[in-house]
Amino acid sequence: MFGIYYGKYLQEKGLITLQQYDELLKEVQTSRLRMGMMAVIDGLMTEKQADEVNQLQQIQDRRFGDIAVEKGYLTQEDVETLLKKQGDPYLLFVQALNDHGYLSLEEIQDAITAYKKEKHLSASDLEAIKSNDLDQIVSVYMKEPSLPPALKEYIALMARNILRLIDTNLRLEQTERIHSYAADFMAVQELEGAFDCFVGMAGEREAVLALASTFGQEAFSQIDEDSLDAACEFINCNNGLYAVNCSEQDIELELLPPSMYTAPVNIQTDGPMYRVPMFISGKQIDLILCMDAKWQIV
Repeated sequence: MFGIYYGKYLQEKGLITLQQYDELLKEVQTSRLRMGMMAVIDGLMTEKQADEVNQLQQIQDRRFGDIAVEKGYLTQEDVETLLKKQGDPYLLFVQALNDHGYLSLEEIQDAITAYKKEKHLSASDLEAIKSNDLDQIVSVYMKEPSLPPALKEYIALMARNILRLIDTNLRLEQTERIHSYAADFMAVQELEGAFDCFVGMAGEREAVLALASTFGQEAFSQIDEDSLDAACEFINCNNGLYAVNCSEQDIELELLPPSMYTAPVNIQTDGPMYRVPMFISGKQIDLILCMDAKWQIV
């Protein structure tokens, strides 16, 4: 998933095109890491040494690791460590960028440093994004200090379900505390019980249609009662799973019937409300959450 986040940054900065970004994400899914590239990225070998071993490998028809150990460039332990990394999504994306000549290894590292600084990422945040572990990645985008633990669990569950059922290239941005939210349309469900919670989904038309079409298994072309009904069903499915998880912790919640708004609405609250930007098919959908605060839709 590193390529989804870092690649988007490169595209926004004009270092790669949107088409190149999309093609790189597809390529990473079927690529295999070369040991020489891994060794250079990890600082175990220079590019010159890797090129030398690659040339010898073509002549001698031997494994890269065996030649590199014989030349004294790697130890056997180094080779075993590198072999364990052959599916690393971070290294795969770096390899693809370099193979296509979009950026040199030095330029890639410089851009990673700039990305980390601009997005206010700590070293542990960056490692989480590199990890390909969704739960670790989600935690990077829930830094709002007032966000209740129950809503953090909800956001993580929603992200897992979107990734599993809707879009494997799901991308998140930082959760934001808000007090009102205006939308041209919205799918909504409320939960009552141990705590009261409002859940809404709105955003770019294309994102909502992508979610509704994929989950509803029907090609929706416009925002109407049918497409929003499919979006409501997805929310209801997610909320049902969330209620079951809460019940296992002796937290009882009841799901009210979902509702939809096909005309512009404005949600207002006297307490904290949260907007979680999620990108589906490259388009933004906002998850709106409010817990234990009075809300109204006007």
